[in-house]
Amino acid sequence: MGQTRPFRAIALIVEDDLSQREMLCLLLEESHYDVIQCESAEAAERVLANSGGALSLMITDVNLAGSMSGVELAFIAKQRHPKLDVVVTSGRPLAGPLPDGAKFWSKPWAPLDILREAEIAQAIPRAAPG
Repeated sequence: MGQTRPFRAIALIVEDDLSQREMLCLLLEESHYDVIQCESAEAAERVLANSGGALSLMITDVNLAGSMSGVELAFIAKQRHPKLDVVVTSGRPLAGPLPDGAKFWSKPWAPLDILREAEIAQAIPRAAPG
């Protein structure tokens, strides 16, 4: 008999700074997440369109490669997947509102913040991917 693979939560990391993106991915992989990485909101939007609601967590920087900001991406993500745990980060104060349910974290964030958010996101009930 084949071995079944246990369900692993999926996180989408959208960050154009390679070192920060790699740190986020490492922390989340240690928290038993499968991680999808993007450096632009446009690439992340394609992932959101094809995810079928399978994502548990999205962490995005405000300023990204490409023309769309992380805030714009957060609105798209929450519109398509209202139960998705969305965290927007920036080293600068946030200039405008976020969608309902999204969180803002100032940089630098602590690794423990990521680990805690990973636990929270895994606990949110979701529809089965389809």
